[in-house]
Amino acid sequence: MIIIDEERIFKEIEKKNPSSVSLNGPDGILPQVQETAMRISEKFGIPAYVLADTTWGTCDLNTNGSKVLGAEIQFNIGHTINTESLEKNLVLIDAYDDVEFDSVAKKCPEILKGKTISLVTDSQHLHQVDKVEKILTENGIKVKIGKGKGQLNDGQVFGCEFYPASELKKEVDAYVFLGQSNFHAAGIALSTNLPTYILDPYFNEVREITEFAQKLKKKATLAIYKAAEAKTFGVIVGLKEGQLSKVFALKIKKELEKEGKKVQLFGLTDITNDRLQNLKGIDAFVQVACPRISTDNQFDKPVLSSPQANALLKILRNESIEEYLEIPHWL
Repeated sequence: MIIIDEERIFKEIEKKNPSSVSLNGPDGILPQVQETAMRISEKFGIPAYVLADTTWGTCDLNTNGSKVLGAEIQFNIGHTINTESLEKNLVLIDAYDDVEFDSVAKKCPEILKGKTISLVTDSQHLHQVDKVEKILTENGIKVKIGKGKGQLNDGQVFGCEFYPASELKKEVDAYVFLGQSNFHAAGIALSTNLPTYILDPYFNEVREITEFAQKLKKKATLAIYKAAEAKTFGVIVGLKEGQLSKVFALKIKKELEKEGKKVQLFGLTDITNDRLQNLKGIDAFVQVACPRISTDNQFDKPVLSSPQANALLKILRNESIEEYLEIPHWL
């Protein structure tokens, strides 16, 4: 069950006395966000809007939606980082999953006893890291927790940012991710090129994600080589507030033009195959919004992320692209 820090929300409302608020969070916790919004309206007698568009993280908070509605505070729920806010009137609220890892953690020694592992997780399970570390250590597994950097806490990863994992790449045999998210675990496996396991407390199983991640890498690499044959490129700037990488987009445009490619610039909020099908005369795309759009989705034409675009430039210059995804941040 997801536990939202409603006490913090209520304190903020009492302190600032807004005329209305907005709330959002990841798709998986929207029902709980709805319940929180209803409690706000009942307790304070003010409108509480649930922003029901997808939010993928602190790069995609939909603060513009809150401003359009005239909400005086936006509560973004469930994207825990090591700062309380990124801008005025935006408050980041913790949401934790109270599921226990005791049972599944005790299955780990069957696979990893005697090895050194790095323990990593996402926002919802950060509070369980110390407890799982103790269980694994008591059962013959050496555990290391990578230090946080930027927005990341110790042991925390985003879908595109892996500093606590990457810094231990030469010190561990494998990674163990707490939770159910193939999305996060696959990113760890790709950025480190080491075996990665998921401790899934919902199905009470330990499963390896490495093979799945390698399939994603194979697909991503194939897209790069297909793009190398393209004559015309569309470079897409993401219009979400935390994905507005105009500088890198213009840099890629310039570098592709040096290689004799024709380039057109586009802006998109949601980068989907359906939207791209409306654009004619483009052989391949580079999107500088979110790297996981390219690795995790299917497109009719090559759609490269920033790391893939850098690899493409190397191919066009007859350079090696080995380890192009083995970096701590994919932006």
